[in-house]
Amino acid sequence: MATSSSSSVISGIPLSQVRWDTSRGGGGRSIVRVNRPVPTASLPLTRFRFHLSPTPAAARWQGDVRSRNTIGLEFQDWKNNTIRKKKKQSGACKAWKWTSPVSFSQQCKRWIPCCSSLNRNCYRKITPLPLATSAPTFFPDKSCFPLSSHKLNTTSGKHICAPCATVGPDEPHAASTTWPDGLLEKQDFDSLYPQFQTTELEGFLSTQLPSHPKLHRGQLKNGLRYLILPNKVPPNRFEAHMEVHVGSIDEEDDEQGIAHMIEHVAFLGSKKREKLLGTGARSNAYTDFHHTVFHIHSPTCSKESDEDLLPLVLDALNEIAFHPKFLSSRVEKERRAILSELQMMNTIEYRVDCQLLQHLHSENKLSKRFPIGLEEQIKKWDADKIRKFHERWYFPGNATLYIVGDIDNISKTIYQIEAVFGQTALENEMPSPPTSSAFGAMASFLVPKLSAGLAGSSSHERLSNPADQSKIIKMEKHAVRPPVKHNWSLPGHNTDMKPPQIFQHELLQNFSINMFCKIPVNKVWTFGDLRNVLMKRIFLSALHFRINTRYKSSNPPFTSVELDHSDSGREGCTVTTLTVTAEPKNWQNAIKVAVQEVRRLKEFGVTKGELTRYMDALLKDSEQLAAMIDNVSSVDNLDFIMESDALGHTVMDQTQGHESLMAVAGTVTLDEVNSIGAQVLEFISDFAKPTAPLPAAIVACVPKKVHLDGIGETEFEITPSEITAAIKSGLEEPIEAEPELEVPKELISPLQLQELRMQRRPSFIPLSPEMNVTKVQDKETGITQLCLSNGIPVNYKISKNEARGGVMRLIVGGGRAAETSDSKGAVVVGVRTLSEGGRVGNFSREQVELFCVNHLINCSLESTEEFISMEFRFTLRDNGMHAAFQLLHMVLEHSVWLDDAFDRARQLYLSYYRSIPKSLERSTAHKLMLAMMNGDERFVEPTPKSLQNLTLKSVKDAVMNQFVGDNMEVSIVGDFSEEEIESCVLDYLGTVRASRDSEREHGFSPILFRPSPSDLQFQQVFLKDTDERACAYIAGPAPNRWGLTVDGKDLLESVADIPIADDALPHSEEGKDIQKDLQKKLHGHPLFFGITMGLLAEVINSRLFTTVRDSLGLTYDVSFELNLFDRLKLGWYVISVTSTPSKVYRAVDACKNVLRGLHTNKIAPRELERAKRTLLMRHEAEIKSNAYWLGLLAHLQASSVPRKDISCVKELTSLYEAASIEDIYLAYDQLKVDEDSLYSCIGIAGVHAGEGTTVHF
Repeated sequence: MATSSSSSVISGIPLSQVRWDTSRGGGGRSIVRVNRPVPTASLPLTRFRFHLSPTPAAARWQGDVRSRNTIGLEFQDWKNNTIRKKKKQSGACKAWKWTSPVSFSQQCKRWIPCCSSLNRNCYRKITPLPLATSAPTFFPDKSCFPLSSHKLNTTSGKHICAPCATVGPDEPHAASTTWPDGLLEKQDFDSLYPQFQTTELEGFLSTQLPSHPKLHRGQLKNGLRYLILPNKVPPNRFEAHMEVHVGSIDEEDDEQGIAHMIEHVAFLGSKKREKLLGTGARSNAYTDFHHTVFHIHSPTCSKESDEDLLPLVLDALNEIAFHPKFLSSRVEKERRAILSELQMMNTIEYRVDCQLLQHLHSENKLSKRFPIGLEEQIKKWDADKIRKFHERWYFPGNATLYIVGDIDNISKTIYQIEAVFGQTALENEMPSPPTSSAFGAMASFLVPKLSAGLAGSSSHERLSNPADQSKIIKMEKHAVRPPVKHNWSLPGHNTDMKPPQIFQHELLQNFSINMFCKIPVNKVWTFGDLRNVLMKRIFLSALHFRINTRYKSSNPPFTSVELDHSDSGREGCTVTTLTVTAEPKNWQNAIKVAVQEVRRLKEFGVTKGELTRYMDALLKDSEQLAAMIDNVSSVDNLDFIMESDALGHTVMDQTQGHESLMAVAGTVTLDEVNSIGAQVLEFISDFAKPTAPLPAAIVACVPKKVHLDGIGETEFEITPSEITAAIKSGLEEPIEAEPELEVPKELISPLQLQELRMQRRPSFIPLSPEMNVTKVQDKETGITQLCLSNGIPVNYKISKNEARGGVMRLIVGGGRAAETSDSKGAVVVGVRTLSEGGRVGNFSREQVELFCVNHLINCSLESTEEFISMEFRFTLRDNGMHAAFQLLHMVLEHSVWLDDAFDRARQLYLSYYRSIPKSLERSTAHKLMLAMMNGDERFVEPTPKSLQNLTLKSVKDAVMNQFVGDNMEVSIVGDFSEEEIESCVLDYLGTVRASRDSEREHGFSPILFRPSPSDLQFQQVFLKDTDERACAYIAGPAPNRWGLTVDGKDLLESVADIPIADDALPHSEEGKDIQKDLQKKLHGHPLFFGITMGLLAEVINSRLFTTVRDSLGLTYDVSFELNLFDRLKLGWYVISVTSTPSKVYRAVDACKNVLRGLHTNKIAPRELERAKRTLLMRHEAEIKSNAYWLGLLAHLQASSVPRKDISCVKELTSLYEAASIEDIYLAYDQLKVDEDSLYSCIGIAGVHAGEGTTVHF
């Protein structure tokens, strides 16, 4: 993974400290189900296809480095004051990090390739590892701690969605083809529509699917292929990605890691790429098994000169991919960085990932060609060795250029491509046109079929005739990607059953087992292919819901059970994975339950009600996707097309996808759904039977020692034969057919609502005593502010950004800061308890889940240091917004608190705490946080002692006492009318019971930094591990976003009195006056510190990269992050750095020098301009997102954040533009960076770490 300093930035946008974000999805497959200390609570099955991620743990602290096999970069989370660090995630999926994602349409607004719709994105860049899935809940808990990258993730692990295609450009929408109400209920799924005769149906199903009408494909004479897709989101920007079809799978035995090395050297050695940084462009690169990708996200034209930037971007990509300079100095610099990266990513998660892949693909090179490579080889290569690999594989005929964005003139774009890349001579491609054997699932990148002339040759063969060689280069890229042969899990294909494999390690906390099945990819070309995918979606949706709800009323033996069925272009196969995670003591029962439920579904199939329910949800989601065709980002479109081509799927736009899905939906029968679904499950349900397909691998990942109550640590013993016996025993258990569930159509009936209106008499009241108006509307921003008679303030914005979609967030002041010394952990455990219970009123957990499924609602619940928040995503189709408001009303008025849910929540946190010493990053950050915050447990995980002191009543009171009218604020953004939203607000929020002030707990225990100086300002953690690693954190106090400090100072008052320096103003008198007015406005604005701190963080990050990483070679990854609270009168900064044990102390010193060196090495104007451009362009890109607007609306009426008003939204852009270097130094001087204020902790792992000293908690 190559990195550039521009990727490490902090947004100064004044958002609340919630951690919602959306991130792009992609193809690939996640097969990794690593033991995670705290499982997630799964979500409604509305998100029938998504890539889940853990919501990042207090992303302010980049705790565990979650390794992955793709080497790539991760940009900052633009919606909060945190940096999403450049980590490598092994086997991870793309994700929506804001919370639990909703229906797929509401998550990423793009259509996914049919068969790969079940994907869990593996081996992709910027992809955090999915946590395991617990039982589903309609409001998953996302609570987190500020010291660890492990958030209590609540996103589900395995959901499936309607098969779909990518989004296209602006074009006429097709007439609605949605199902008439009630049609699904009336349909007889056991018979085909009468208008379909058998022959007619066969003919229809064999018809090819339509192709994307706006996708332009072409090829230059030198073989370079290109794809161009006009896309208006974000406006005035475009994506240019150069995909070179070479990855780690193409390396010889003595070249392991060389493709990744070339990525680094070529990308960071490019001068033309560096010149783009001043334009507001962002660049990145990644390498995985089957390809290397260099990509640039750029404005369409230069802000200063209005120059077309596409030719400059193309020129930079041409230099990076085909004309890099392999300077010895750059090779040595990147060698150091990669060796540091290798140690950084070598977490226990990465090692588990490697184990799973090694066993899954033991018969081919995928098991031993991880992109990061081998340390001993990386140390040896010289520039000549690297250059030869480049000459062998990096030529235009082996590459594809993707351009997606705000492009109006296709002909001009093609001309620019030809002008830049057409000059790359064919002679450069002559020496070695490698081709690959046609093994496994063939992936055609641009045409559905491959040249027969390439199919059978060895990957090492070279054609003797140069003329023939040139001809083939121009005609084809490599024939098969990846060039490997698989042993398929098909009946009769393989007769040698491999015994279960066991990976045991002292850093593992829980038990997990993965059962794999591997089959060829079924390309989706026809309506019949699409129909098969739809039926699999329905079948597996039912399984997921059943298996995670059946046992929730009594404590289940498993932590999570997930079944994933997904395509992988990177591995050239489709893999089905059953993953079971559990406490080690429960592992046998967990396996039995999982396989028993799989067998139940295989034997009895889905019910007619389930078929109706999930078909309807899929079609609703499909319709929503089609409606959002114009709101999908260019990068999402591009990622989808790239993966679809790798898999050989037909690419459709969303409208085509919905129309195609509707066309096949009427032909689906219950028998066929159960038949095709049973085939997916046979490797589990018929395990050990002679006719059953053999699992590709069974791998258990287990701890070496476990904690037993009353005994302590004891050895954990398990054998392959015991695992096999548990599987067989579970399959022998008696089973019964699934009963039908009654699903409520509404949570509040019209009669109940009428009674509530009569009792509560809801109305809107003036926002403040000084105002007589009950509604304040700002025309510039479109924001409306209201206040209900029960005291609940409401903000809303009508937005067409996401067609017929909406988001709503409830923010409640208090959070963990409200915990008392007698109730440590009460808030965070209480939020989890509410999530675990999943009940409201008289409705069971299952009924609430299915209510959410039917209405495409998603809800998540989170607790932070300052707030409790709930977020809802919904569609406006079929009264979806009314349903979401009903759910919120029921949670506020009729939440159900259950003893068993409390027990599970407490056990989860207990397990989570005990896992801290097994993570180098978490234990290091934990120790630092306790030192800096003077042992305040509200900023760390609750201890076992604190957890034991909690009761159901104490956690319920801790949470519900914060839900008081004027302590709550609701914000809504969506494609609704003024009448629609205000009606829902009055009916469902206005009828919430008004709380008396006496019920509310005022204030909270003071929060203080540890008095300095202290012996705890520098600490170390030593962790026993088989492999060496090191990390460090450096932190210190800062003010909050609004200039308030922990010692009671109001910094904004002093800033307002500072005169404007004349040397910072323009030369002209008119320019001086304008700039002076702008700076005065900034100095008097409540967002002064929010703006300047964000710019300062960008400058520091850039310098850390340039100095510590690039010049000194002491680290691969270093970042500066700010946590600026809104309600609490404090904040802090933290520098996170990874290194090797031999370099980590020098790396810490270098970071401190950069942090303290801003006065001796003054900030240059170009640094500030670049920081402004970066943050403003991100703001401009994100302003099209409903979720982003929710962040802007947050706290507009919050009594606990009095300084935020509408000007913080309206004037955001001008405030950034007005900031001067002197303003940045005013912010910098408020960071405590002296030796007496700064805290640091270094963590070292290894066999001899600390000479026997280990971590104790």
